[in-house]
Amino acid sequence: RANPISETRVRVNYSETDQMGVVYHARYAVWLDIARTEHLRSGGLSYKALEERGLRLAVSELRIRYRQPARYDDEVVVRCWVRDAGSRRITFGYELTNSASGLLLATAETSLLCLTPTFTLTRLPHDVLDALTPIPDPIAL
Repeated sequence: RANPISETRVRVNYSETDQMGVVYHARYAVWLDIARTEHLRSGGLSYKALEERGLRLAVSELRIRYRQPARYDDEVVVRCWVRDAGSRRITFGYELTNSASGLLLATAETSLLCLTPTFTLTRLPHDVLDALTPIPDPIAL
């Protein structure tokens, strides 16, 4: 079984910053997607393999609490874990920190629904649920 908390590192590039020199708010959603994909992979799952089985994981909810800005060339550590796994929905938690300073940049949560290729709600298979063990939040979201 994989570590219940995965870490993914991203380096802020210039195109991700706004006129104020900080990361544009929507970029965080991209980083969450990258971290979630890697978290699934670390647990032996992949979006590609799930799609080959006829399953789609679609984001149904997204919440981000911005605490401090990330800036150009910062390395950001995105920690990801499963908060809850039900028969049709998985909820992930996230903590984003500056790798050099350890400063907390943001916390986040996403919920994903399990769908068929025709966008009908369906159940997550038992083997997928077994790989998505929820843990208590390591940080207040």
